[in-house]
Amino acid sequence: MSDITRRKFLCGSALAAAGLSASGWASRQSARRVVAPGDQLNIGIIGAGGRGADNLAGVGTERIVALCDVDERQAAKAFARYPQARRYRDFRRMLDAEKALDAVVVSTPDHVHAVASIAAMRRGLHVYCEKPLTRTIWEARMMRQVARETGVVTQMGTQGHALEGSRRAVETIRAGVIGDVTELHVWTDRPAGWWPQGVERPSGTPPVPPQLDWELWLGPAPSRPYHPAYVPFVWRGWYDFGTGAIGDMGVHNLDAAFWALELGLPSSAQLMDSSRRGAEGPPEWDIIELNFPARDRRPPVAMTFYSGKQQPPRDLFSGEPIPTNGSLVIGSKGTLFTRTWHGGETDEDMFLLLPRNTFADSIPPTPSLSRPPVRGESGHHQEWIRACKDEGQALSNFAYASTLTEALLIGLLAVRTGKRIEWDAENMRAKGVPEADPFIKPDFRSGWEIRP
Repeated sequence: MSDITRRKFLCGSALAAAGLSASGWASRQSARRVVAPGDQLNIGIIGAGGRGADNLAGVGTERIVALCDVDERQAAKAFARYPQARRYRDFRRMLDAEKALDAVVVSTPDHVHAVASIAAMRRGLHVYCEKPLTRTIWEARMMRQVARETGVVTQMGTQGHALEGSRRAVETIRAGVIGDVTELHVWTDRPAGWWPQGVERPSGTPPVPPQLDWELWLGPAPSRPYHPAYVPFVWRGWYDFGTGAIGDMGVHNLDAAFWALELGLPSSAQLMDSSRRGAEGPPEWDIIELNFPARDRRPPVAMTFYSGKQQPPRDLFSGEPIPTNGSLVIGSKGTLFTRTWHGGETDEDMFLLLPRNTFADSIPPTPSLSRPPVRGESGHHQEWIRACKDEGQALSNFAYASTLTEALLIGLLAVRTGKRIEWDAENMRAKGVPEADPFIKPDFRSGWEIRP
């Protein structure tokens, strides 16, 4: 059976099982695409420049049929590498035109993640989306809901989630090696030296570079004049486009502990200290406390997040050097110390158990989590690809990723309002803080709305 025939057969079978006709692919919630293990996925890339180039390398085992980017400068290398792929500026046009797509990779700025991913999922396409999953809490919940409704395979781009050290850290914590965990510290050097933050909106209206479609770059965000203060990459420091350090690196650095402890959503969040706050973006540095309630027999956990080179007290490190990114998971028997933005992959960056002499003879617990098909960061992409072909699961799927993202965005609500947030998860509200409402659910520009 040829690849085309096999693909048609499998898609037809899925449609029949779902009670849909072929015209169902155009419906608002389509049956998921089905690809046999021996076939290649037909993948479209939404955001081919910047981080998209790294994601392209991760999915390069598959057939790249379409590339979309609003900035030809950023995407130039991807265009040259895949000359056979059709090119687009508007992902909506790409999704409408490319009927043979099986999956997409979304590597846009944060404010476009939800609109692009949901549009793809509702066409039955599998989705790999960069971190953080979304810019706002409402969008995160919509991503989880649509992924559940459509049954597509999803993965958030937290590459460390698939590394050996991260999965071993999860197994170690769950095995009770460090005892009951009640305290957690997570820190990052971002944004210091990476992008400006805590600054005022720039003045002036310089001309838009001819290679950039500024209106498409804005997408669902409120209209504003182009300025190089926003593109490329530095968009992370602006609330309309990004989520600051807690979105950029909190998702990575918290991942192993959040996963292992099944923390869920915090009951409260509070800004403990920061540099000057502004209306346009997060402060240059901040310290945020999130409190997670007890889960079954697990005790409550108090987490402190530090950005902009702020760090936990030195006496918590048992004399170990303090890296620029990491976490301390403090239990009743000891501490698990991740020394980078993930749990580690090699002997040089693998997590430590502290104090060292207490755990000198510690034997890793028997593996209980699956491992990706290849080592390194590309294992995260390959895990998703295999799951798209019904070979295993993508473990950083949107059900998990949306909860992790929402937890951190609750912390960002405390920063934006300057008030203690008591989180009403059922009603998606900050109790007694109505000024937080516009930050929970965004207003979309006309033509970019997400319909529930």
